[in-house]
Amino acid sequence: MRHAATIALVILGLGIGGCSSPLYRHLPYGKPATAIFPPIDKAMPPQSYLIGPGDQIALSVFGEPEISGDKILVDEAGNIQVPLIGQVPLMNLSPSDASALIASKLGARYLRDPKVTVNVLAQNAQEVSIEGQVTKAGVYPVSNATTLLSAIALAQSPTRIAKLDEIVIFRTIAGERTAARFNLERVRAGLDQDPKILGGDVVVVGFSQGKSIYRDIIAAAPLFNVFTRF
Repeated sequence: MRHAATIALVILGLGIGGCSSPLYRHLPYGKPATAIFPPIDKAMPPQSYLIGPGDQIALSVFGEPEISGDKILVDEAGNIQVPLIGQVPLMNLSPSDASALIASKLGARYLRDPKVTVNVLAQNAQEVSIEGQVTKAGVYPVSNATTLLSAIALAQSPTRIAKLDEIVIFRTIAGERTAARFNLERVRAGLDQDPKILGGDVVVVGFSQGKSIYRDIIAAAPLFNVFTRF
């Protein structure tokens, strides 16, 4: 039994010592992460709607009816097709920002000082996908008040083998996939800011190998009488 206990402790030590995952180590963390994913008080005001997949928009280009469109559906990737310039990424842009982006693309090669207006006609439900080590992974609705903490709560909190310093948020910004890493324990303690979650975000809660090995050893301990007195 002495050998069993020794082996278990060695395995436990190796597991805890090697629990850091290099998978997300390259992602922004701390203040750089907050700069990309700001908290509610520094994010876009709630009244500024952000365009998302499934939204229906109207595009008006002054004096250019062939480019304009009364009912344009934003595809699942957050893009629309515009004559002359092709695919335009509108995911997580406000209508005014979308107007400016399309105007800049048209003005770069085709039109002189184009006047562009984008209006949202119908809004699709805004949702966040929560994956990884949470009690109930899935897709959940978000509101203007949804933050990382409240999003994790929607998934009924992290599991006991979650890696709380490896909470990754993925977001498409101007057509580019962006990600950053957060420490949930620091956010809970108020040491780091709680980032705002937007529709279309994906939140992934990491897996802690060290916690998993520890739980396996505890579960197997009665079988080997590891904790028998000797």
